[in-house]
Amino acid sequence: MIDSARLHLPAFAPGSVWLVGAGPGDPGLLSALALHALARADAVVYDALVDPRIVELARPEAILEPAGKRGGRPSPRQPDISARLIRLAQGGARVLRLKGGDPCVFGRGGEEALALAEAGIPFRIVPGITAGIGGLAYAGIPVTHRDIASAVTFVTGHDRAGAVPDAVDWDAIARGSPVIVLYMALPHLAHIAARLVTAGRPPSEPVAIVSKATTAAQRVLVSTLAEAAEAAAAARIEAPTIIVIGEVVRLRPALDWLGGAAQEPR
Repeated sequence: MIDSARLHLPAFAPGSVWLVGAGPGDPGLLSALALHALARADAVVYDALVDPRIVELARPEAILEPAGKRGGRPSPRQPDISARLIRLAQGGARVLRLKGGDPCVFGRGGEEALALAEAGIPFRIVPGITAGIGGLAYAGIPVTHRDIASAVTFVTGHDRAGAVPDAVDWDAIARGSPVIVLYMALPHLAHIAARLVTAGRPPSEPVAIVSKATTAAQRVLVSTLAEAAEAAAAARIEAPTIIVIGEVVRLRPALDWLGGAAQEPR
């Protein structure tokens, strides 16, 4: 049990909702606030990408409700999830909305918070470690390095309809960002890579694809921008993945602190 007094953790009030980031998978990456919420929530509404070991940390009396959203599979509608959070809170429950990674980094946390605000439901946003930072760290790849890359761009790999997002200025990103981190992009990697190469990125630029980051099933595939999509298909890389493009990938051989737990597939 977290000593909330020593850590000065806030009360989790009945009738409120906490939007909490569960991180990329490893339960050890949970924040003290996340553990505090798990120990006190009356209802836990959790995403498909939240590691089952994290859900098991909820107190035994808590109601556990999956609200998984996975691309290409039947999933609850976002308005229905938001409405459920509101109903639970209006019934007096302490509601924990548990989201993979960080709630506000491609996690729809902003949408849910707006719905709660409009309904007059008190809420708190608890950041989590996003896969684009934590997952790559577990693969031995820093997203920045002062001698290699002083900027990084995080990009979603699909839009609301599941297609490559046209609202993204791929040409500008290709020209201006030394490191590009792609979320949920594996199905569209070939198309995205082609657009980046057309915009001037070298076909030989290194790419790393991290599957199931920070878990025991983590796999890391290193390839090039021109060949990454084909290599991922050949290696049967599975979602969820985080993909990084840039010279920082070349640091992985020296920084692969997980060693055999994160070897490239053969």
